[in-house]
Amino acid sequence: MLGNTFGRLFRITTVGESYGIGKGSGLAVIVDGVPPGLPLTDAFIQEEMDKRRPGVGKLNSPRLETDQCHIFAGLGQDGVTTGAPVGIIIYNVDTQPVHIEQYREYKDLCRPGHATYCFYKKYGQHQDWCGAGRSSGRETVGRVAGGAIAKYILQQEGIDLIAYTVQCMGIKAKEMSFDEAKQNYRTNEINCPDPEAAARMEKRVLEIKDEGDTAGGIIELRIKGVPAGLGEPVFDKLSALLAHAICSIGAVKGIEFGAGFEVGNMKGSENNDQFTKTDGKIGFKTNQAGGLLGGISNGDEIIIRVAVKPTPTISLKQDSVNMPKMEIEELSPITRRDPTLLGRHYSVIESMAAITIVDALMMARGYDNVCRIENKWREI
Repeated sequence: MLGNTFGRLFRITTVGESYGIGKGSGLAVIVDGVPPGLPLTDAFIQEEMDKRRPGVGKLNSPRLETDQCHIFAGLGQDGVTTGAPVGIIIYNVDTQPVHIEQYREYKDLCRPGHATYCFYKKYGQHQDWCGAGRSSGRETVGRVAGGAIAKYILQQEGIDLIAYTVQCMGIKAKEMSFDEAKQNYRTNEINCPDPEAAARMEKRVLEIKDEGDTAGGIIELRIKGVPAGLGEPVFDKLSALLAHAICSIGAVKGIEFGAGFEVGNMKGSENNDQFTKTDGKIGFKTNQAGGLLGGISNGDEIIIRVAVKPTPTISLKQDSVNMPKMEIEELSPITRRDPTLLGRHYSVIESMAAITIVDALMMARGYDNVCRIENKWREI
């Protein structure tokens, strides 16, 4: 299996499966490019891990994973990073035999909406049928652990980012500023900063859950404080790198920047962000571009919206195919699942965005140092 590494200078490599084999199975991440001297602790990483932990509340999977992380490499005797790769491990603690046997019962059936069919085509009969293996949402624990380190670095740079639910099953949150959204960040299970809309979203998700079904939605990502000049104008646009990072997350089916698909209904005069000057600084009157022009950050707030599909595991009967027999069969899974992914997925989106921005910062500063770009253009 290829493609388990993301990034160029700041880089993560993840390993591990949803269940694994026997006691001691788990997931891990190796983070390259971590600067020396960072006082990283398990407790700091754990704050991010708890955002996506299952088994908490009524809107996510009842799987009782504690997601306790441990930094096992990359720290010196003084408790700070040494510049070596940082390794973090998270053990699986709720891989009960009863759940493994449930997966075994229909291991030859392709679950609609899951990657099982594609895994059969790519890996044959040895594909991991237990809990979806590497295509499981559990794979993302390594991303969040690595993203925690990226967030620590961004804090030192004055860069802040949050992601939150803005739409679920047709229910939309009101528009708000970064500061307004952050004020109500993580104050409800679905992580919608509009309390009134959040209550209606949660009620609708629970109704759908009672039907044996699941709900999709849209998550918005806001990144504040990114300097202008990150990204390259052709293949390595910052928008392309962020899209790569976010679209690599399971269940993500769409992404838009700034005004997004609404630009198809705009005139150029409506879409263009006109310039302004305040206290000697150049800025923009609007932000239809979402903080990106020519694929390069323009210093404005980066705004991204992400479409997240409903959890594919449902309790309703569906037509499937028995791959060894090549026959259509009826499937009704009874395994654990999230009634919606929205209340946990935002943490993974934040993590992948943070990793991308740190990587882009390192690339840009390396280029600037070699090319000796005049600082005056950075000051305007």
